[in-house]
Amino acid sequence: MTQSTDINTKKQKLVAIVNSTAPFSSTNGRDALDLALIFGSYEQATSLFFQGDGVWQLTDKQDATLINSKDYLKTFAALEFYDIENIYACQHALTERGLIDSPFIINNVCVLTQQAFSDKLHLHHAIFRF
Repeated sequence: MTQSTDINTKKQKLVAIVNSTAPFSSTNGRDALDLALIFGSYEQATSLFFQGDGVWQLTDKQDATLINSKDYLKTFAALEFYDIENIYACQHALTERGLIDSPFIINNVCVLTQQAFSDKLHLHHAIFRF
């Protein structure tokens, strides 16, 4: 009996990228987005998670020019072209920051309770935290 090593028979690993820092406070947000786009370009199953101050990255109508910074948030629009559709935000973090009813810059954000957020995150095989 021989074992098949065909790559197509192997289950694809799921990658999670967790954003927990505010936009423009460091390069973390931009780095996380760049990593997501790289994984997407290689058709790697990738999910984005936003918790803590990272939920600020999702808010609409931010103006990076006010702090003389380059606005990377507009690049979130490219996620759909890379088939990155699993985007999750922590409901608790949104509520704590008064953002629960704020419009997002991404249309398909799934808001999850803390437990559901944790459960979903732990389904992934690799987790990158920013």
